[in-house]
Amino acid sequence: MKTYFLTFFLIVSLSVSAQGPNANDLDKRAVEETIRTFFDGFHKQDSSIMKSTVSNEIVLQTTGKDKEGKTRFQTSEFSKFLKSIVSIPDSISFEEKLTSFSIQVDRTMANAWVGYEFWLNGNFSHCGINSFQLINFDGVWKIIYLIDTRGRAGCGQE
Repeated sequence: MKTYFLTFFLIVSLSVSAQGPNANDLDKRAVEETIRTFFDGFHKQDSSIMKSTVSNEIVLQTTGKDKEGKTRFQTSEFSKFLKSIVSIPDSISFEEKLTSFSIQVDRTMANAWVGYEFWLNGNFSHCGINSFQLINFDGVWKIIYLIDTRGRAGCGQE
């Protein structure tokens, strides 16, 4: 009898694992791909790639401590952010290295907590967390909100 139950359990376990990723896993992959596409456009300084990943109404904010240790909070217009990225001269190299992803999805909403390090002309500049909020608009994940932290200490401790 034990053999029968063990065999049954193994067959059920194998059939469940053979079904492949569930919808939530597929959504998580799509959310991560949206964010990676955003940064692909960022690094290429291509505003049309970045625009393709965001909704028509996006909020862009940042927070961190200033030199005196006081918390600062700033909201930026996405159009001005795009212009600033596109206008970076070729003589300046920059890279935002994504170090970790933690993605949560519920129906048409997703949150992605993404660790990063920012490098400027080959030198470490700062690090932090990008927190993305995304909405699935009829099968297409779009970024609606992005807030990031910035600092020079505590990197890698997401």
